[in-house]
Amino acid sequence: MIIVLDTNVLISGIINPYGKTATILRLVADGTMQLAYDLRILAEYRDVLNRQKFNFAKEDVASFLDQLELEGLLVSAKPSKYRLPDPDDEPFLEVALSARVNAMVTGNKRHFQKKEYEGVKIVSPAEFLEMVKEQL
Repeated sequence: MIIVLDTNVLISGIINPYGKTATILRLVADGTMQLAYDLRILAEYRDVLNRQKFNFAKEDVASFLDQLELEGLLVSAKPSKYRLPDPDDEPFLEVALSARVNAMVTGNKRHFQKKEYEGVKIVSPAEFLEMVKEQL
């Protein structure tokens, strides 16, 4: 299954290794799920993961980004007709729509006016795990 992960889910999964977001990251790491991304998302991941406030080891960040580039799905996203309250979320929706992923997982569902865009479900980490539990 191909998904898009909002940056907040990524950070939460690293900070809290026993939470629902960490479970999603493990599903990505073991190949059960594949992340769709574009160069904008990759740049945001890189920027946020390297922020000093998180103090993540540079080698771990580099390893994660290398794995994402190797195993993820690089998408050439088309501009979306949808405008979101936070324009920084639009690349994530554009990638999700262009790749026709099953779900976009975010900790900020309130930033998305709809529950679904052209078949792409906007779900919280808990909703996503509930959605895929039978496949696991």
